Formats: sequence, structure tokens, C-alpha cells
Amino acid sequence: MKKLAFALAVSGVLALGVPASPAPAAMETYEAKAAAASAAAYARDDMVEAFGDKWLKPGQYLWRDVPDSAGPERVVISLSDQLAFLYRGDALVAVATISSGTPDRGTPTGIFNILEKKPMHHSRKYDNAPMPHMQRIDQYGIALHAGFNPGQPASHGCVRLPAKFAAKLYTVTGIGTPVLIGA
Repeated sequence: MKKLAFALAVSGVLALGVPASPAPAAMETYEAKAAAASAAAYARDDMVEAFGDKWLKPGQYLWRDVPDSAGPERVVISLSDQLAFLYRGDALVAVATISSGTPDRGTPTGIFNILEKKPMHHSRKYDNAPMPHMQRIDQYGIALHAGFNPGQPASHGCVRLPAKFAAKLYTVTGIGTPVLIGA
């Protein structure tokens, strides 16, 4: 994790500060996108260190006990690996497969905060589609939520998570939890 702190410092994000409370707008600047990409790259190394050299199939996740005292939660999404990582402080708690947005409806990159949470939400844009354990990260409807996870980008921009992982993640995050999405 020292590598991640260094990357964030070099990119200027530590100077800007990762929002700790809900922000009216996401940080989608070049620096925020670079910091999120660095976080996603280092997360894969942290996965190997925490869980060994495992390969997850679509819909799978790994979770280990890390005490709450380890620090605040943050979520890191790697679009290139199609993986989500949950950290508590510097400790990797969990990793799960995802399905992000398709090339024509991509998932935005940068640093976001969880702005709203609902145990069950239905999309206003896409035929009332169910979005269990919805955690909205921007003002346009992009969210983390349980959904079909075919192992490749397939959503309208949201980050679909395995259902059991989405339920667990929902219980440990709060409004304002940072979400870093890197390409």
C-alpha cells in the first residue's frame, strides 16, 4: 500500500484530498483518473498478496476478516481486470468480479463517493430494471449494484456485482465512502 500512497501523492490527489463526505460532483479530472488507475493496478498485486494467485470466474468473490479498526473503507474498481476491491485502511478485505459498462455506454473513471444507498432500487432509465443493494456514485444514475455478471462489460454504465458480494458490501460502506474507478 505504500506504493499506492506514493502514486496518489505523485498524481496530486493527496494534495487535493479524496472526498470523505458526499460531494456534489465527482472528481473526473486527469489527476483523479490517474490516481484511480494507479489504485486499480496496485489492487491486483494486493489481491495476490492477500488471497494468493487465484483467478475468479464470473460471479465469484473472495472475502476475509479484517478488523474495523484497520481504517475506513474504500472501493477500488479495475475496469481492465473487471474486478472490484474493498479496502479497510491499507488492508484488502475483498475482491469480486464485476460487469461494467459496454464501450458505447462506458463506466466513468475517476474518484467518486457513495451519494445514495437503497436496498432495492429500480432503474428510471432502463425499463424499471431491478438494482438490488444500489449504491449511487454520481448524479446521472451510475451505481454499484447486484446484477448479471457475465465476466465482461455488459451494463449501461453501472458496476454490476455478484449478488452476495453486493449485499455484504452494502453493509460495510456508507454515504461518502470513496470509490476509485480506474481503466
